Amino acid sequence: MGNVTLGRYINLDSPIHRLDPRAKIVGMLLLLIAIFIPAGWIGYGILFVYATAVIMKAKLSFGYVVKTMKPMRFMMIFLLIINIFVIRTGTVWVEWGSFRIYSDAVTQTLYIVVRLLLMIMITTTLTATTKPLEMTVGLEDLMQPLVRFHVPAHEIAMLISIALRFIPDLIEETERIIKAQESRGVDLKEGKMKERIMAILSLIVPLFVSAFQRAEDLANAMEARGYAPGSERTRYKVLKMQKNDWLLLVCDGAVLAGMIVLANVL
Repeated sequence: MGNVTLGRYINLDSPIHRLDPRAKIVGMLLLLIAIFIPAGWIGYGILFVYATAVIMKAKLSFGYVVKTMKPMRFMMIFLLIINIFVIRTGTVWVEWGSFRIYSDAVTQTLYIVVRLLLMIMITTTLTATTKPLEMTVGLEDLMQPLVRFHVPAHEIAMLISIALRFIPDLIEETERIIKAQESRGVDLKEGKMKERIMAILSLIVPLFVSAFQRAEDLANAMEARGYAPGSERTRYKVLKMQKNDWLLLVCDGAVLAGMIVLANVL
């Protein structure tokens, strides 16, 4: 679980860290849209190179970003097994009696894995280079036009920011509970199915109790500081787009346009 990096801010001094959070959020959305455009392996290669360049510009370790894929290995294997039995198109790669593995089954699985990798690279870069408070302010500003339709922009932005902030805290709490349970003789990895289910329950219950306790402490702290949802609020720091922010949006928009062109050409 320590491999999960989403939601953890890395305090570094880089051009990406200094960008306007609104530009980074919109840029992330543009790249996520580009990921789901069927531009083939050439398009995914371009996206991978571009995402890697942004990671290096942010002075982040590439291994730090990619290692969060490790907890998803089980899901990828499960997805491959499902595709092997469901997808029956393409050339036959493996044949064993009536059992066959088709090329499209493996190809479709690889497409999904690559998309997941790119999504994790992009979202992790955003959360690692943007402070939770800046994320809240950026989201609130982007949703400000929706206020005229009675959409609570500030409250939604606050909820998203708190959720991202609590991801690493809950992961650390889970690891602490696992170690405490193992020290008491609870085996979470071996044993019969019933024993493993009971062991998992012994992990889930204290985790929920801890999560609710953290939520209550946070609510009390916000109330003690005078936080009132829906009230008019002032800001110490006012966001203002700079040249580098617009440059990021232009580059992300160019990548998206390139994916659309490739999808129409291929």
